[in-house]
This record gives sequence, structure tokens and C-alpha cells, in this order.
Amino acid sequence: MSILNFQNVSAGFAGKNVFSGASFSIEKGEKTGLIGANGSGKTTLFRLICGLLEPVDGKIFTSSGLKTGYVEQHACRDSDKTVFNELLSVFDGLKELEAALEDIHRKVELTSGKVPEYLEAQNELNEKYVSAGGLTYVSRTHSALSGLGFTKEEEELSVSALSGGQRTKLSLAKLLLSEPELMLLDEPTNHLDILSCEWLEDFLQKYKGALLVISHDRYFLDKVTSKTIEITSKRVYSGKGSYSEYNKNKALRLESERREYEKGMLEIKRIEKMIEQQKQFNQERNYITIASKQKQIEHIRETLPELPPKEREVKLRFGEIDRAGDEVLVCEGLSKAYGGKKLFCGVDLKIRRGEKVFLLGPNGCGKTTLLGLIMNRVPADAGFARFGHNVKTGYFEQTQSSLMSEKSVLYEIYDAFPNLTVPEIRNLLGAFNFRGDEIEKTMSSLSGGERARVALLKLILRKPNFLIMDEPTNHLDASSREVLEQALQNYEGTILCVSHDRYFVNKLASRILSFSGEEITVTDGNYDDYINMLKARKGESAPLEAPKKPNEYLLKKEALRSERKRQTRLSKIERRLKEIEDEKNAVSGELASPGTASEYEKLIKLTEKLQELSNEQAELENEWLELSE
Repeated sequence: MSILNFQNVSAGFAGKNVFSGASFSIEKGEKTGLIGANGSGKTTLFRLICGLLEPVDGKIFTSSGLKTGYVEQHACRDSDKTVFNELLSVFDGLKELEAALEDIHRKVELTSGKVPEYLEAQNELNEKYVSAGGLTYVSRTHSALSGLGFTKEEEELSVSALSGGQRTKLSLAKLLLSEPELMLLDEPTNHLDILSCEWLEDFLQKYKGALLVISHDRYFLDKVTSKTIEITSKRVYSGKGSYSEYNKNKALRLESERREYEKGMLEIKRIEKMIEQQKQFNQERNYITIASKQKQIEHIRETLPELPPKEREVKLRFGEIDRAGDEVLVCEGLSKAYGGKKLFCGVDLKIRRGEKVFLLGPNGCGKTTLLGLIMNRVPADAGFARFGHNVKTGYFEQTQSSLMSEKSVLYEIYDAFPNLTVPEIRNLLGAFNFRGDEIEKTMSSLSGGERARVALLKLILRKPNFLIMDEPTNHLDASSREVLEQALQNYEGTILCVSHDRYFVNKLASRILSFSGEEITVTDGNYDDYINMLKARKGESAPLEAPKKPNEYLLKKEALRSERKRQTRLSKIERRLKEIEDEKNAVSGELASPGTASEYEKLIKLTEKLQELSNEQAELENEWLELSE
């Protein structure tokens, strides 16, 4: 049963169209991901659902009395309440029931249970209290705070003492526990560490209401959602499947639409050539044929799918880098404490050339501090870190306070890399979501996220052979993250990275260092391998053996061989098509000759020859189409 239905909805403001023709529905209990580039209109769609914005066109239908929940409705302002009591306020209705129960219980005791009306009222209230979760709401409050990373001590802090990130988490907790029929979440994992993300995923998987979630966390979307809505090129598309499934289906859909379009255009081109030939014959029956063929073209154009927009393919490459020694980094006995709190002690670590090592752990465990020690920006209490032979480091920090000049974004890159042309820089900035006039913004006017993206691009262009990065994907949308992933997958250097982006970790990691208390656990493999290791330790079922990966060298070699064969055949077809065109022109010329019209046998042979050439041309054009795909 649909609880929300968009019918041909268009949205915009200040005369600017955000998207148009949006038609989709959300079913009861359905978990849906909402994806799209920053600024594509995702928040606008949320505001339409909440009634904070009216559609320019179309209709939005909701089921009767639909209870919708949005974080903004539960935003935490300055308050003297403790964190725990602020979250407990979600259950004010249950507390009123408790008071009513206590009141009726006193009346029952005073009358020794001899008043049937009191006993009946007590039973009704008790049933209502239990069914509404009255026996568990306190424990659920503690569980939500713990799951989202609040300590017992932080539960007793006043809301006014919380940081912005902590208030966002508390607002999220209030929304989760309010249990609306349709929950709208906007980037819920932004301020969460991996453990909190996993708690949230488990909560939402068990949640019985419907969910529409904006997120760039692709691992989260794959775990939680079964449907995806995408806003792109001012259009809204809807499809079954989580993020990864939707993307696969999307690629097939776009390819099918493009194939149908190109096939139709080839057919139109073929018919137009036939019309030209018929015109050359210049006989009455030929004009009847021409009119018929024109109708055929009109029919094809009517049924032709709209050419899907070609997605901008932007690739970042590190290019050739200097070769480092086999041993890139050695740490021995590294220890650090702050204010009597020990972060880690006796860390021994060796990273070899080509490894991609990721640091995982809860917020505040010391991951960023460890990177600071390695880069000699934070003094160690004990131990040392040294780089190997010919190591050229590139360090990406979460905060980019040094990028605060009055230069434009364009000239920040151009001055650092004058060998690049302006079009090349525009293209590279576009990969990190700087488009149009945005490249003319001054560095000092950028948000923290925008500065981080500029810093990341500068890091890539410096071509270090050892990348040390702290949360590089935090401020990137999904498409920009994929561009970065592709660059790092092809990167021949070494990586040491802190990240909460599990999809990113899963794609790149060859080894994982996990902070647990003051210890660091080492796991070979990616994030899935790490999770399997944890399950095995807990005695849970885990795959006995990971599937063997195919030999990448042989796969690449076979792919190159197939590509050479494809290109050779394409060249042959293109040469033959040109020959056919010349031959057809020659035959058509003979057919148009006055002398041929009186030679019946020659006319028949030339007509048959023309048909043979046209048949061969059609077959080759179809083969060319298939090979071009």
C-alpha cells in the first residue's frame, strides 16, 4: 500500500527549475535511498514531502493521517535538560500514561478493588501502556544514546554544552525513537563512527516504518535500502534495488535506451538514403514510395526513446610516480596520552611499498593523532616513526586552515601547477563538484568541505608515492568519491588512510588496523574480511574461504586482445561501408543514365545489385552498432 505518491511533480524557487516530472511512490515499510549530486534537489524533495514547499506543478498524495518524521522537527536547541532527559522527552505521552496509571492504581487501593469502573480503567490503561512500549522506553533511550556514541558521562551533560555534531546525533536519536510512519533522514551517518553506523543500520533494518534517506554512504545504502530514487539532470528516476543494484540496472537501462536510439537513427538514415534514390528515379510510383517512407520515418521518430544524457566521464590520474624503497614506513613503540588518558601504547607498524593500509576505530581513539605522530606534527611520548628510502609523502588533513587566501579556486590550482591548462583545471575541478562560476570563488569564502576538496585535488596533482590521508571522502558526493576511488585503485604508490567510509575502505584496503582500547588489531584484506574476522572471533558464522580473485594480469591481457580484435573489425567494416557507398553511387548513376532506361535486362541487374549492396550495408551497420557498444 502506497503511503506517499508523487505524480508528475515539478519543483523550483526564485524562477529556477530544480526538477520536473517526478513520479514515484513509497510503500508502507519500504526503505528507499535518495541519491544525486550536491545541489540536485534532494533537500527540496524532502521539503515538498513535509509540506514546507509547494510544488510548481503536479500532485503529491499521502495516506490519511500520515505521520512523517524529519530531523529538523526534532532539532535540539540550547536547553538545561540533560542529554538523557532531552531524549526521554520523546516519550512524554508515555510518561502521561504512567501518571494516569499511578492515579488509578491509588484509587483501586483506596477502594480495595471494590469499584469495577476503577479496575476496568486500570486494565485498559495498562494494556495501552504496555503496547505503546512503556516497559522498555527507558532502556531504549539508553540504547540509542550508547549506539550513537554517547558515553554514560555524556548522557548527564546539559544539551547546551554539546558540540554541533553531538546535537545532530541527539536530534537523530529523537527522530529514531519517535517512530514515524515515514522517516526522512538527511545524511544520518555524517557524524557517526563505524560502530555507530552499524548500530544505526541494525536499527533501521528492524524498523517497521517506511524510510527515505539521503546519503552519500554507499555501504550504508546497500545495507539498509531496497529501492533507490535518483535526481539527475533535473529529472527524477526510481528503481528497485540498493545503491549498487540500482547502479547496475541504471547502466543497463541507459545502454538499452542509447542502443534503441542509435538503432532508430540508423534506420532513419537508411530510409532517407532510399528516399534520395527514389527521387533520382523521378517516376510517379517513386513519389508514392517516398511518401510512404516519410511516414515510416515519422513513426520511428515518435516511438524513439529520448537520448539519455551522457554522464560526464572525469578521470583523475596520479601518473608516473618516483619509486620508493621496499620499506615505506617503520613505527616502533609509538605511545601517546593526553591529560592522563592513554590513547595508544607501544604501536609497532611496518608498511611496505604498494600496500593500502586503513585505520579504523571509534571517534577519539587516536587515529588522527597517530597520523600526526607519523608526520612529526605531534610529539610522541615514546617510540619513533621513520620513512624509508626515497619516500615522498602527501598528507591530507581533515581541517585545511592553510587554504584561506584571496585567490580564486582556479588560480589556487593554476599557481601551484602552472603546467596545466585552464580547460584541464576546469575538468579536474569538475570531478570534485566545482562547476561554472564556483571556480571563481575565493579560497577564503569556501566552506570547510569545499576547501577539503581543493586540498585533495592538489594532493593528487603533487604525485606523492606515499599518501597519508585523514577522512578524504567526508565532503564528497557519491560520484566524486567514485572518481577518487578509481584514481586510488590505479595509484601505484602506498596509502595509509583513516576513513569511516566503509564502501571506500572495502574497495581499496589491503590491510586494516583496528583501534580497540589501547591496542591495535591487524587484519589482512578489506572491510568485509575484517567483519568476517570479527564474526569468527565472536563464534558467528563466517565464510570458510573467500572466493579466489581472478588473475588480474591475465584478465587485462585477454581484454586487450579482445579490444584489438574489435578495433580491427570496426576498421574493416568502416572501409567496406565506404566502398559500398561509392558502389551504390556508381550504380545509382548508371540507373539515372537515359540509356539504361531502354535496356530492360541491364536495369534489372543494376536494381538487384543496388538491393544487394543495401542489404550488405544494413548488415554491416548492425554489426558496427553491436561492436561500438
